[in-house]
Amino acid sequence: MSVARPGKIIGIGRNYRDHAAELGNTVPAKPLLFLKPASAVIADGATIVLPPESRQVEFEGEIGVVIGRPIRRATEEQASGAIAGITCVNDVTARDLQRSEEQWTRAKGFDTFCPMGPRLVPVDPRRLATLEVFCRVNGKERQHGHARDMVFTILTLVSFASHVMTLEPGDLIATGTPAGVGPLADGDVVEVEIPGVGILRNPVVAEAR
Repeated sequence: MSVARPGKIIGIGRNYRDHAAELGNTVPAKPLLFLKPASAVIADGATIVLPPESRQVEFEGEIGVVIGRPIRRATEEQASGAIAGITCVNDVTARDLQRSEEQWTRAKGFDTFCPMGPRLVPVDPRRLATLEVFCRVNGKERQHGHARDMVFTILTLVSFASHVMTLEPGDLIATGTPAGVGPLADGDVVEVEIPGVGILRNPVVAEAR
């Protein structure tokens, strides 16, 4: 099943303890939500463009959850029935801007900063905790995380987000990234893989300053 462009993209910050630690951050008491614009989305094979406003753009391989039907103030059980499937996501982030600004919109929102794909795969809600994600740059593994190591489970995240805003078909929740994030450079090729879902592969180029 192909992946459609989402109406909204909900990111989850610091949902792996090891990633929070590597950036010197504490683990939040509740899920930390942020939004990325739909205009940031690119498909498998499309190019990530490094903007001149940042000197430290980093990859963040993540498990993406796509919503299949509208839900509002859903329980975790209701959330389990609202998931259309799983896809690979790269929550590309201008780390220097993220550190210098209180809001993350600019750091997370540049065009091409949300590669997703290559396909959407339905998953049994009972298997969500068994999912894992890898990220490689130029063929070298940089990240490897398991859903069971998340601070907040996937169903908790979907339920929590639905208590803030109505989740609609096609909406994407990027569930957080494990440790190992690092910079991207002109000429790199970055891959995010979820076994059983596929490999999201994107080349990287620097926009002229």
